[in-house]
Amino acid sequence: MGFHEDDLNNLEQLLESLIKMVGKANKNVDSLQVRVRQLECLIREQQHIIKERDPLVIYPRHHHHSPEKFPLHL
Repeated sequence: MGFHEDDLNNLEQLLESLIKMVGKANKNVDSLQVRVRQLECLIREQQHIIKERDPLVIYPRHHHHSPEKFPLHL
């Protein structure tokens, strides 16, 4: 089965388009990975700040009991 010159040109254009699309997708993935790393760092910082704080005060449903302190570790 032979290919005509137009078919070969169309295939070449398709291949070039696919390569560009993959390149853009890879660039987007890299950008998302950077954002994920930034968010992970922020979460770790927030967890560290929370762990440094005093334990949370948990108030019981019944008002005649005094508040109990339970350490909360995230």
